[in-house]
Amino acid sequence: MQFRTGLSVKPKEIQRNGLVIFTDGTNDVTPNQADCEAYGYTYNEETQTCQAFHYSPTTEEGVRNTTNVIRGQNNFTEKGTRNTFILGQNNTTKGDNKDSIIVGDNNEIALGVNNATVLGSYGVAQRDGEIVFGGGGFNGAGKGYGQSSIISLSGTTTNATPTKLKVSNSSSTEVIARASTSSFQGFEAKLIGVRTGGTAGGSVDDRVFINVAGLAHERAVDQTKTTLGSHGTVTGWTGDVIFTAPNDMFFAVTGAANMNISWSCTLHLYEMKV
Repeated sequence: MQFRTGLSVKPKEIQRNGLVIFTDGTNDVTPNQADCEAYGYTYNEETQTCQAFHYSPTTEEGVRNTTNVIRGQNNFTEKGTRNTFILGQNNTTKGDNKDSIIVGDNNEIALGVNNATVLGSYGVAQRDGEIVFGGGGFNGAGKGYGQSSIISLSGTTTNATPTKLKVSNSSSTEVIARASTSSFQGFEAKLIGVRTGGTAGGSVDDRVFINVAGLAHERAVDQTKTTLGSHGTVTGWTGDVIFTAPNDMFFAVTGAANMNISWSCTLHLYEMKV
């Protein structure tokens, strides 16, 4: 699960008793009520803890992974995993996952991530709808140190203000990755924009197809943009990888004033940690 915009903590795991453990990316932390509720969990004021569910013996029985298909050795699905297929060994879903697929070994789907697919070995799915190709253990470094993935993004604009696209048709998730001193992201985005309305000059169905490619590290982005095709009035239409505090990485599109434009982006992300 990615950090929510404006927050410096996120859920790490759900314990068997329903308590949600948070992390700042390095250390376990105790969430406050706002942190807890921002991720859709319930804050218990009496115990000052964050809960995914109220624990009881019947709850334990009710949330067993009866809808999953698991084939292979040492595969583990944490609580709340459902409708998920795992083929291989030493794979893990971190909980609160649904409708996902893992094929390979030593792969992981992060807490709260749905509709994800992980193939290969030592890959980590961190975003809804993501397709991950694990690149192996990266000389024993571990999961997620060398991998590539495909992510779908979409959104709309009505003006010339940069607008962050949402991940996998989410109603709220915009964060693609999080910068750190050890993380590098190469990317290539195929972006299509189509006008659907508005009062500015030009016509409905004006359109553009843009390729945006580059390298991101520590909130610094080196990128190039190439228009692969266009039709009609598309002046100023573009897309960019951007960073905002606290080190969140987004893909933003810019349209034009008084133009209603729908955007769809297929983002290829190549990640490495050192």
